[in-house]
Amino acid sequence: MLGLKLATDPRWVNIVETNIEEILTDHAWCEQKAASNAISIITINSEYQDLVTDLLAIAKEEIEHFNQVHEMIKNKGLKLGRERKDDYVNELYKFMEKGGSRISSFVERLLFSAMIEARSCERFRVLSQNIADKELAQFYHDLMVSEAGHYTTFLGYAKKYGVGIDVDKRWKEWLAFENAIIVNYGNKETIHG
Repeated sequence: MLGLKLATDPRWVNIVETNIEEILTDHAWCEQKAASNAISIITINSEYQDLVTDLLAIAKEEIEHFNQVHEMIKNKGLKLGRERKDDYVNELYKFMEKGGSRISSFVERLLFSAMIEARSCERFRVLSQNIADKELAQFYHDLMVSEAGHYTTFLGYAKKYGVGIDVDKRWKEWLAFENAIIVNYGNKETIHG
């Protein structure tokens, strides 16, 4: 379960199905933010050639997923709404340790990114297994498979470049924090809601 402590209740999909336009709009913007996040990490840490290569691939994939979600929205006769606030991501952002060394800030950003990717992938799995719309079920299955490695990429680079940091210990703290907040979500028709 990607290391997550609490699985999403499949009944969340019943909420999602009440407003497909909202879940797709929210999902599209999640993909755009994921691409921007990867580019931002590259910009700040461009000296790591392997990281740049891998995060460029992720950024391209996330933008392609944004395009795929947008095409799905159009094909269903829906409209891409405005970008949504993501309370879950904002809570994770507040948990990031700030004010440390450049390396510790780098590791925190990677762990933050890994956590978002892990929960997003888990939500895609729940959607693919429980949504009544067969086209969306296949769509979310394909995205889940495609994105499954993103969280391990971020986590792997945190471990590789987190010299002097107990990354495994800090990741366990991230998992515990995520477990404590995720109980407040799963009641809105958004990817993390």
